[in-house]
Amino acid sequence: MKVAIYTTTTCPYCKLEKEYLDSKGIKYDNIFVDQDAKAAEEMVKISGQMGVPFTVITQDDGSKESILGFDKARIDSALRLV
Repeated sequence: MKVAIYTTTTCPYCKLEKEYLDSKGIKYDNIFVDQDAKAAEEMVKISGQMGVPFTVITQDDGSKESILGFDKARIDSALRLV
């Protein structure tokens, strides 16, 4: 399983989500869209919007779940933490 989080350096919800994943021992790629224009374009292409945090969880079978905002219930479900 692979987790990627599109964030900004100033987003409090991004910080909360990263702290939550850290507390669960989940490794993730942190992609700062406010520091990388190409990453921001990629996020908009995938999500159709500019809101953060935007999380993409790729399962081992290649299926993906995209989650806008710090939605703990959806994150737990996608990561099979519940």
